[in-house]
Amino acid sequence: MNQHHEAAVSEVYSPELIRSEVVRLVELHESGLLPPIVQLGHPVLRMAAANFTDQLDPELLRALLDIMRMVMIDAPGVGLAAPQIGIPLRLAVLEDLYETDPEVAAAREREPLEYLEIINPHYVQLGDRMATFYEGCLSFNGYQAVVERPAEIATTFTDANGIAHTRTFSGWQARIFQHETDHLDGTVYIDKALTRSLCANHEYPRWANPSIDEARTGLNF
Repeated sequence: MNQHHEAAVSEVYSPELIRSEVVRLVELHESGLLPPIVQLGHPVLRMAAANFTDQLDPELLRALLDIMRMVMIDAPGVGLAAPQIGIPLRLAVLEDLYETDPEVAAAREREPLEYLEIINPHYVQLGDRMATFYEGCLSFNGYQAVVERPAEIATTFTDANGIAHTRTFSGWQARIFQHETDHLDGTVYIDKALTRSLCANHEYPRWANPSIDEARTGLNF
């Protein structure tokens, strides 16, 4: 994130406001409700999130991450970034333990991803191989589109205890990491999608095949 983006975020969301918003979400959860997932059109999805430093104390950070995980599972989804519940901080949670058709899983290199919290994440492409498949977004509800992404990435992030990590991901795990990290830069998957591939969820079963070949022919993209 450059200094201009940092300044833009700080003008709209001061550390004090961020903390008060997180406290509000915690209180909402304590009342028995989960925060809603914001949808495209909300400005928080189009700004670069602020690096997490000391805006939240450890207890409040833990509460926020736990709420994010519950929202992700309830949706259901395989990842959720903090801006998706209105908090412009570079935080995301990932988890993909859903059962998948073996043929589809093999084609999309979809391996189980154990629960992971990523703070201030970054990624870079490894090699030249690309992967092109449909994906969706909890903040663009009701649609899916084809996105071409690097098939292998190298990542850096810290965990909730402040420990730095470096990991490589490939296949579907790499796609999830990229999708959620992009959110933290104000990018939604549709920005990178082949827009002629866009389809409503109720139409997607036509194209829910291991590869996108039939969709490419049928939708002319």
